[in-house]
Amino acid sequence: MSVAKEFEAANANYVASFTKGDLQLPPQRKVAVVACMDARLDPARVLGLEEGDAHVIRNAGGRVSDALRSIIISQQLLGTREIVIVHHTNCGMLTFTDEAIRDKIRAELHQNVDHIAFLPFGDLEQSVRDDIKLVKDSPLVLDVPVTGYVYEVETGRIIRVEES
Repeated sequence: MSVAKEFEAANANYVASFTKGDLQLPPQRKVAVVACMDARLDPARVLGLEEGDAHVIRNAGGRVSDALRSIIISQQLLGTREIVIVHHTNCGMLTFTDEAIRDKIRAELHQNVDHIAFLPFGDLEQSVRDDIKLVKDSPLVLDVPVTGYVYEVETGRIIRVEES
């Protein structure tokens, strides 16, 4: 059975007991969470979120520059007034450079992706600090509380990253 078929079966079970169809469009806790797409990180479980609580924006590395469009929509149209950034230990973004992935794509797919910034990083805590700064410095993002964390995939714990 394909994974899609498994998802369809799981959804049928979910629908059978679904009771949250009346949740409002804006997130109730007025927060946008930017987190890595890593399968070992479940932002809802890690942060104690329920459906309707928050916007959870995920991408490779949990990079804010990649999520900026979503953050703007979240704030301007749906009223979020806080941002939380979550990167994590043992992240794949620590394992390559832009040059390495571009070379791989050129060799395997015969495509030039020099125009794409893949946003890898070499220092985990600094990547969180950089993303906090990017949010705070952006004229497109409201002046709201911004908090950054590193999630430890080994323990499940979040560690607050202080700005430098």
